[in-house]
Amino acid sequence: MVATEWDDVSYVISSRYRIATLRRLSDGPATPSRIADDTGLSVAHVSRALQELRDHELVELLVSEDRKKGRVYGITDRGNQVWETIETENMT
Repeated sequence: MVATEWDDVSYVISSRYRIATLRRLSDGPATPSRIADDTGLSVAHVSRALQELRDHELVELLVSEDRKKGRVYGITDRGNQVWETIETENMT
């Protein structure tokens, strides 16, 4: 694994909100409110985690940027690789 992937792993595991959000998206695409319901986190924490994960290209918005309601997010290939490493190395 290259250093940038370890940087991504380190970034994700430094926040329980990012861990929970990425874990949920590894099961399939979801809206922020669905992620909040499934993880027990507040929508505000999920929204911030999604933006942070998006900035690192680990998740992506699957609908138009113009949509304000019903935004669906999915995990990227890079996000999947990072999540697999986190799980394989038992870092959660």
